[in-house]
Amino acid sequence: MENGKVVYKELSYEIMGAIFEVFKELGYGFKERYYEDAIAKEFSNRGIKFKRQISCKLMYKGEAIGSYRFDFLVEDKIIIELKKGDYFSRNNITQALQYLKTANLRLAILVNITSNGVKFKRILNIA
Repeated sequence: MENGKVVYKELSYEIMGAIFEVFKELGYGFKERYYEDAIAKEFSNRGIKFKRQISCKLMYKGEAIGSYRFDFLVEDKIIIELKKGDYFSRNNITQALQYLKTANLRLAILVNITSNGVKFKRILNIA
């Protein structure tokens, strides 16, 4: 939250609605890639602008020293990182923060497809 306001509240709500719809239709147990394909179709159906498997270079003094690839970039504002598992690992959270810093963006949503449904965590770049 920033000054009592949730960052990209409406867009986040739309994104998560699409992801919950995918889980409602598919359920649990498929490969991460299939969920990603279904989410892309649902985003398209809902008119949500997105890019998939975005490569982003990590720069140091004007030179690329590495690169990251994240699952979705929605409306050029929010990174969506999709995982399959029942908990959010510190590594996944750190990865999302690195993506945000590298891409100079403010919000990532880490989404876990679990045996008990969809769990998500909003990761905010406060730097």
